Amino acid sequence: MPRTPDPPESDDPYDLLPPPPVHYAEQALLGALLLQPHRLKTTGLLEPHHFGAHAHSVLFTTMRTLPVPAPKEHAKDTTWLDAVLSKARPQAPGLTASYLHALIQSCPRPQHATAYAGMIRADHARRTLREHADRLCQTATDTTLPNPAATVLAQSDALSRYLDELTTHFAAHPGSLPRTPTSPPPRRQTGEEALEEERLLLATATAHPDDLHLMRWLLPEDFALPLHGQLYRCLTALAHRGDAVDPVTVLWEAQHQQLLTAQVAAADLMALVSGPVGLPDYWGERILRRALLGQAHAVGLRLGVLTDDQANTPHQLITGSRRALAGLSAVRSRWQHATSPAPESRPPRTTSSAAPRAGPPRTTAPPPPTARLTR
Repeated sequence: MPRTPDPPESDDPYDLLPPPPVHYAEQALLGALLLQPHRLKTTGLLEPHHFGAHAHSVLFTTMRTLPVPAPKEHAKDTTWLDAVLSKARPQAPGLTASYLHALIQSCPRPQHATAYAGMIRADHARRTLREHADRLCQTATDTTLPNPAATVLAQSDALSRYLDELTTHFAAHPGSLPRTPTSPPPRRQTGEEALEEERLLLATATAHPDDLHLMRWLLPEDFALPLHGQLYRCLTALAHRGDAVDPVTVLWEAQHQQLLTAQVAAADLMALVSGPVGLPDYWGERILRRALLGQAHAVGLRLGVLTDDQANTPHQLITGSRRALAGLSAVRSRWQHATSPAPESRPPRTTSSAAPRAGPPRTTAPPPPTARLTR
């Protein structure tokens, strides 16, 4: 029997583009359930929102809400199919009896319904993970947020919770590392505001080198401009050795680190670490916050690349996502250390001036003093 066409464009989102493989899995599963409704109990954790096509989701919802007919009765007539179509059509007007017949024809083996359901769940996991990645990228680059760091970390927590959920639904298997090539990290934001904050940090740290031992949460790779990060490494090296710190000594250390080039003259470098404003920890926190947002943006982009590669299985996506999040977790730990309030120091112990409490009365005479031993 020739296959009838799919529903109109308004009800089938795959009409404009070539249908992906999961589209055929959805059709095969629905065809199996229309042909043998008792296989609804074999779909496991599959939910209506796991379907990519709206009409397919409506059909699956309708099937689960109607009483399942006995196999022998269902084979005699189309009563249950008519009931499914009648109840589903208000939510998906493009559905027709011919499309239900086409779904039945598209199912190779009704007994493989469990496998088809697993394919649909796996593709839904990939799409949902991509949505988390997009939201992470959006929050990391949204300049209108009142507290961007907190928003990004909240989105990162939501992503981690979803990965935990996926871990319980998809078993691990050999070859769990994704084969998707790692793309180079995106370029950090190097706007004038970011560069000015880094320059102020270098100047204030040169003026207040004693504060550097309290800023171990800031690393040279947190700087947007590599030269600024290298100069910060020079500062921390001088402070760690206990050497004198001023623009001249920083210049001398920078010379040993081969930072002086035709583009970076000695006078320019000295001017870069001069003119302090404020305190180092203030500018350091701002630099670290930019690094946190930049790392979150890089994680979101990496997850986008992983989910775009449809060759990755759900467990490969889980493993690749957790590896990408590890870098963000490291920056997050330093951010929390930098922004957490300092612990209150314990008050010094004082010597009491009160008279000692009287002990119990002696019943014997005190022992004679022991003679001092001499060599």
